[in-house]
Amino acid sequence: MLLDRDDVNPNEPNLWGQTPLSSASRYGNEGVVRIPLKRNDINPDKPDRWCRTPLSWASANGHKRVVGTLLKRKDVNPDQPDLCGLTPLSWASQNRHVGVVSMLLERKDVNPDKTDLFGLTPLLRASGSGHGEVVSMLLKQNDVDPEKEGWCRLTPLLWASQNGHEGVVRMLLERKDVNPDKPDLCGLTPLSWASQNGHEEVARVLLERKDVNLNKHDLFGLTPLWRASGSRHGGVASMLLERNGVNPDQPDLRGLTPLTYRALPRMSMRGS
Repeated sequence: MLLDRDDVNPNEPNLWGQTPLSSASRYGNEGVVRIPLKRNDINPDKPDRWCRTPLSWASANGHKRVVGTLLKRKDVNPDQPDLCGLTPLSWASQNRHVGVVSMLLERKDVNPDKTDLFGLTPLLRASGSGHGEVVSMLLKQNDVDPEKEGWCRLTPLLWASQNGHEGVVRMLLERKDVNPDKPDLCGLTPLSWASQNGHEEVARVLLERKDVNLNKHDLFGLTPLWRASGSRHGGVASMLLERNGVNPDQPDLRGLTPLTYRALPRMSMRGS
């Protein structure tokens, strides 16, 4: 093969800056991966134009055997971020590659709570994507903060609630160090997001908590009931109205109540 020849540069990149090792790692071709790694002049950690290394590609695509081969090398950084700050663990967590996540978490030189340029940690990415098994693995790490905020003060619980991932929500609420009523930058709580998006099961889980303020308003003056009603999510609105202490007439900053808003011509909540 060409890579066996001494007059062939194993680190020669293509137009995207990817070496033969990067391409083989990206597509999980373990046999090809092993060939350049036998050479003394190989750079197994060479980044491409997106600053992604062979390990980054293999981790993102769940190629466990390739990841294992690369991690055996002392000249491979298992925590190297790419151009957007995502590490191999960030990619594996976001894409639900449990085996790869497990391998990376065994390394002492991997920071399981590292943020990318968007302020997102592996736990945030796994929570927002609803990957319960990965979330469970990350929560077992002593150096992972389940309340660490990303962009717009987004927490794992907020993102899981926003996207309707009931299992992840339950998992996070089992933690004593997770605030079930913590708002984001715009003042929306997990219950606000679940109400806004009509996630009835998530709303039901949050309503079981005594430390969730049912009438908490955001920066626009909107309560969870307001958001559920305004978004035409009758199921969540009915659940909220069944709860003692919910104020059905609490107005927003314009003085509109959920009922008066519903009486208006239909408009987007995003314009509220």
